[in-house]
Amino acid sequence: MVVEKDIASRIEELKKEKNAVILAHYYQTSDIQDIADFIGDSLALSQEAAETEADIIVFAGVKFMAETAKILSPEKKVIIPDMLAGCSLADSCRREDFAKFISDNPGRTVVTYVNTTADIKALSDIACTSSNARQIIESLPEDEKIIFGPDRNLGNYIKSLTGRDILVWDGACHVHEEFSLEAILKLKRENSDAKIIAHPECEMPVRLVADYIGSTSGLLSFVKKDKGKTFIVATEPGIIYQMKKARPEKIFIPAPPKDSTCGCSECNFMKLITLEKIYKSLKFEEPEIIVDPLIAKQALIPIRRMLDISAKLGL
Repeated sequence: MVVEKDIASRIEELKKEKNAVILAHYYQTSDIQDIADFIGDSLALSQEAAETEADIIVFAGVKFMAETAKILSPEKKVIIPDMLAGCSLADSCRREDFAKFISDNPGRTVVTYVNTTADIKALSDIACTSSNARQIIESLPEDEKIIFGPDRNLGNYIKSLTGRDILVWDGACHVHEEFSLEAILKLKRENSDAKIIAHPECEMPVRLVADYIGSTSGLLSFVKKDKGKTFIVATEPGIIYQMKKARPEKIFIPAPPKDSTCGCSECNFMKLITLEKIYKSLKFEEPEIIVDPLIAKQALIPIRRMLDISAKLGL
C-alpha cells in the first residue's frame, strides 16, 4: 500500500519511467487536477489525446472519454483507473435503440455529443461537444435535416439557437438534471449581485434564469473575464477548483440539487477516480481500454470531422 502523501511523487516517477501522460477532466477532484499533465473539457481532452506523444494515456475521467482517446490514438495504451467510471448520459443511449431511431428517421445527418459510447459514435456522421455543438450544426447546410443525440437539453438548446430541423434523442445527464430551480433562485435572492452560470445540459428552467450558458471551459473563461464578483455555478462542482485558482478574489457557489440533503450535485462516476487508483493503474498498466477495430474505424470518422471543423473555426 502506498502512503497517501507519497502517491503524487510516485505517480510522477512512473510517468517518466513509462512515458505516460495523465489527462483529467475538470470534474475530477482537486488532488487529481493538481497531478494531471493536462486538464480540460471533452473537446480539449479529445484534441490533446490526438496530439500527445506519450506511449501511455491515463484517463482521469469517464469511460467514453478514454474510448475516444483510444480511437484517436490506437497505437497507444489507454488506461482508465476505474472501469466502472461510466456516464449516465452515455448509458441513456443504447446502440440498438439509437440505430432504430436513425432507421425510423431516414435522410438525416446524425450528430452525436461526444458523451457517447464508441458504438454510438460508429453510427454517427459527426461528433460534437458542448463547446462546439452550435458551430458544428451551423457548419451544415441550412436545409439539412439532423438527428441529435443523446442529450435532450443540449439538443433542444442548440435547436433553439439555430432554428434548424433537429430531431432530439431523449437522454440526459443525471448531474445537470438534478439542479433545483427553486434553490438557485433562493441563492440569487440571498446574493442579489450574483450571476447564474449554467451548462447547456441543464434543464430549460435553469437555462432561462442563467446570465450565461456555456460549456465547462466556457464557464471558466466567463468567470475569468466577467467583472462580477459572485457566481452561482450550475454544473458539476469540480470546475470550481479551477475557477478559484484563476480568480481567488471571487466567490463561487455550487448550485444545489433537488435533493436538499446534499449541498451540491456531483458526478458519482467522475468521483470513482482517486489518486491511489491512478497510481495502481499506471503501475500495472490496467484496466486497459480496448475498442473493437471495426467500431474504432467507424467511430473515428465523426470524431475527425468534429476536430477538423473545430480547427478550421479556431475552436
